[in-house]
Amino acid sequence: MKNLILCLGILMAFSACDDMSKREGNSNNLSANLVANKKTAEVNAAVIGAPEFKFDVEEHDFGMLEDGEKVTYSFKFENIGDAPLIISNAKGSCGCTVPNWPKDPIAVGEKGTIDVTFNSAGRSGIQSKAITLTANTVPNRKVIRIKSEVISK
Repeated sequence: MKNLILCLGILMAFSACDDMSKREGNSNNLSANLVANKKTAEVNAAVIGAPEFKFDVEEHDFGMLEDGEKVTYSFKFENIGDAPLIISNAKGSCGCTVPNWPKDPIAVGEKGTIDVTFNSAGRSGIQSKAITLTANTVPNRKVIRIKSEVISK
């Protein structure tokens, strides 16, 4: 009887290990599939046509600012892709950086601007801020940057 219980226990242990290895294999396959799907999406976008940003500059330096100054810069871009460009969101890395972007689609070959206002109030020293754009491009995120040095009064 003891031998039977021991054999069943060993059999269950091997079955569980075998099942676990199958799950790990599926996890690796899942990762590979995700990578392949991303590459397929990029290739499909290139074949079918997708919008594409082309900025005049992707980073602007405001230089030295006094604490409390509000400054704005207009990032100019063109849609050099093969489909209308739609920016669904633009977000600054903190509340002191506020972007204003076109809400209407930008046609192929058309130009647009993204106005970024930086409020230096309460800031001091070197500042570097990112503005993340979410659009129907591949990849769907684009980052532009501003920087400055804020001097306390």
